[in-house]
Amino acid sequence: MDLTWIVVVAIAVGWAGLFLLRRKRAGEARQLLKDGALLVDVRSREEFDGGHLPGAKNLPVDVLAGRTRELGPKDRPVVVYCRSGARSGRAASLLRAAGFKKVLNLGPMSAF
Repeated sequence: MDLTWIVVVAIAVGWAGLFLLRRKRAGEARQLLKDGALLVDVRSREEFDGGHLPGAKNLPVDVLAGRTRELGPKDRPVVVYCRSGARSGRAASLLRAAGFKKVLNLGPMSAF
């Protein structure tokens, strides 16, 4: 088999895996939200005002550490998202370090 085909197949498998992971994560997020989880958009206020997922609370990742009390009890599940997944990854780590028990990083809002 030609090396080009190996690379093409590897890329296709990687994209398929990423798609399935996002789909699984979105399903888990929907179930958590249905069960009462808090949805948090960690993008800037300007990005949030430009459009966000219904029911989301806006807490930009840059101010999140100082405002975790606004999220309520630490045993309430929290779903975080942003534009690409980078900021929500940081936010999820921060919330776990702050003692939140169940935090799901949805990643990009387009995954929902």
